[in-house]
Amino acid sequence: MSLRLAMLMDPLGSIQPAKDSSFAMLLAAQARGWQCFVLGPRDLWLEGDRALGRLTPVQVRDDPRHWYEAGPAETVPLDPQHVDLLLMRKDPPVDMQYLALTWMLDHVKAAGVPVVNDPHGLREVSEKLYITWFPDLIPPTLVDRDPDRIRAFIARHGRVILKPLFAMGGSSVFAIAQGDSNTNVILETLTRHGTEAVMVQRFLPEIREGDKRILLIDGEPVPYALARIPSGGDHRGNLAVGGRCESVPLSARDREICARVAPRLEALGQRFVGLDVIGRHLTEINVTSPTCIRELDRLEGLDIAGTLLDALERSRP
Repeated sequence: MSLRLAMLMDPLGSIQPAKDSSFAMLLAAQARGWQCFVLGPRDLWLEGDRALGRLTPVQVRDDPRHWYEAGPAETVPLDPQHVDLLLMRKDPPVDMQYLALTWMLDHVKAAGVPVVNDPHGLREVSEKLYITWFPDLIPPTLVDRDPDRIRAFIARHGRVILKPLFAMGGSSVFAIAQGDSNTNVILETLTRHGTEAVMVQRFLPEIREGDKRILLIDGEPVPYALARIPSGGDHRGNLAVGGRCESVPLSARDREICARVAPRLEALGQRFVGLDVIGRHLTEINVTSPTCIRELDRLEGLDIAGTLLDALERSRP
């Protein structure tokens, strides 16, 4: 069956096709004979309660020099007469403009077009904060804007990681040890002088073995995780900041974490999810635009995007 897939994403010309999971989905869709369209945040709007989109048809190829060709854009209602499936793959930050997109996507869903991941669930599952519903799975964690309470947390745990709540890719993530002379300026910067909350977690030395990304499709984990291992003296394993990667089979603890978390995510319509695990601890739940498809496909001969699209096609009304 040829479906019409619309993907809401950052500009296709700005991606790194060898690493981009949205691109992997477009390749898999095209291989199935689906018609593929892309749109950006500026290409979605409401007229009354009706969502419209400026859709650009694309042909993609796995070529790092020339990975797509675009046809003429057309404005259409985002309803089942024009679109069979919409994938929301806009990268963070999750700011008010991102939230506005999810509210507009509620109208696409109401018109009868499946939206993945579900826009209501995207608002509910804060990628940093949602882990706090599973306190026995996560490292000691503080979410706070008060510098004095953060300093007390650092004193209790000796070394911590601080990160902003709505960024991605390891951006503005700091490691601080008790007595660090940069503590005050880091706290002032991240909390904007005590006006914005940040997440503080006990530092996990298991990061040496990698920050594992586990991908879930309809609650079922891909059997291999991508371990993102820090390079040099960096404390971050994110590939966006130079971490190297290797594939590792899921451990019993990884599967336990998946089994605990998946039902709540499924209930919120989060069909493609990335869990971040360091050692035995869940550290983040990624629902906006989870990555690592291409790396795992290359390392293990998988077709993760194809598995996802098969699941989405089977569940269509």
